[in-house]
Amino acid sequence: MQQLWAPWRLAYVASPKPPTSADRCFICSGLAADADRENLIALRTQHSVVVLNRFPYNAGHLLVAPREHKARLADLSQDEVLDTQRTLSRMIEALDGLMRPEGYNVGLNLGLPAGAGLPGHLHWHLVPRWNGDTNFMPVVHDVKVIVQSLDALWDLLTERLGQGQSDRKA
Repeated sequence: MQQLWAPWRLAYVASPKPPTSADRCFICSGLAADADRENLIALRTQHSVVVLNRFPYNAGHLLVAPREHKARLADLSQDEVLDTQRTLSRMIEALDGLMRPEGYNVGLNLGLPAGAGLPGHLHWHLVPRWNGDTNFMPVVHDVKVIVQSLDALWDLLTERLGQGQSDRKA
């Protein structure tokens, strides 16, 4: 029997539902800390942040969010809208160079009923996709195989973006 090892999933499965208040938001907490690697922050721009999804749907799954804790698109300034969309485009280019996906899912879940795991802080999901990246595991065993560790992805992505381990741009 083959064994699949994905220990980071245990924290998701065993933890209570994430809090929705601004003071307990994992994006805001990560931004406030001086530990980008530990908080999986790959990039900070003037108005946005890129965070590796701690519980990815697929290898390379990123979150792009405004730096300010805002729950609705209408709450974003024009600068924030432009910056988050440019950052999404920049991340697609970076992942194209690193992972060569054949497509992407880019999505925004607005509100808890729409699937937002963190409904208080707007964020876009960027999920790389490849032809043939599906297999029997999710269907037969309710298991998703992620082929790259978050540490390895963080290292590659921050190097590609020109962000050093101690470099906290913007």
